[in-house]
Amino acid sequence: MPITKVTRNYRITIPAEIRKALGIKEGELLEVKLEDGKIIIERLKKERKTLKLGKKLTPEEIEKAIVEGMKECI
Repeated sequence: MPITKVTRNYRITIPAEIRKALGIKEGELLEVKLEDGKIIIERLKKERKTLKLGKKLTPEEIEKAIVEGMKECI
């Protein structure tokens, strides 16, 4: 069973074999819960909107993305 360490900034690294087995990608959001004294880490069920980097966006496109994102938060 893989072991990970808590760093001085209270961060942990998910071991590579676990990430690969679950297909966890960089930037993915995970939810951390406490259940019966155990730490449970799960994928966040809600999808987040993203913008393609490197693509030239008009101010209108940026505003539209912000408005759509705010609607999801409400």
